[in-house]
Amino acid sequence: MATHKEKEQEKLKLLYDIYEQPMYRIAYAILHHTEQAEDAVSDAFLRILKNLKKIGDVRSEKTKHYIISIIRSTAINQYRQNQRDSERYTVWDDRILQVPNQKDDIEQLLANIAQEESIAEMLEPLNDLDRQIVLMRCEEELSFREIAERLSMKEAAARKRFERARKAIQQKKGELYDEIRTQLFSV
Repeated sequence: MATHKEKEQEKLKLLYDIYEQPMYRIAYAILHHTEQAEDAVSDAFLRILKNLKKIGDVRSEKTKHYIISIIRSTAINQYRQNQRDSERYTVWDDRILQVPNQKDDIEQLLANIAQEESIAEMLEPLNDLDRQIVLMRCEEELSFREIAERLSMKEAAARKRFERARKAIQQKKGELYDEIRTQLFSV
């Protein structure tokens, strides 16, 4: 006769066999990223494990709805966390970690900061999504397909947004150049 623990283990194995793939598809539909969808399924199973005693018939509609609600909420929570993490990104994060040792290092650091501030100023007219696309394309050197996958959009939309952002940056660059030229020759 099987012990209570063995029955629970069998129930969990059966749940996994029946629901793992549908759970993955739900998570992927929300997150659009393979590894994150796999993580969401793992996290959901940990939540299910904590409430395994509450699950009766593994194949019942009640269990199916419970599993769906768990994976949906887990994936949505992960999606929201991804959004919060991406909003925390700032241009100056990397330079905080730099510790200059010599005079040359300080001059180089100051030049880097000035360049980053100039880049930040040129990116200023862009909305968050377009700024993210430009940074992914130019800093991370991602393809438009990779950008589209990360941002859950069509490749053509990512390409078009990049082109519009590039034009806005060129316009801002021209304005900054005119402003500097005016300041130099008005003195």
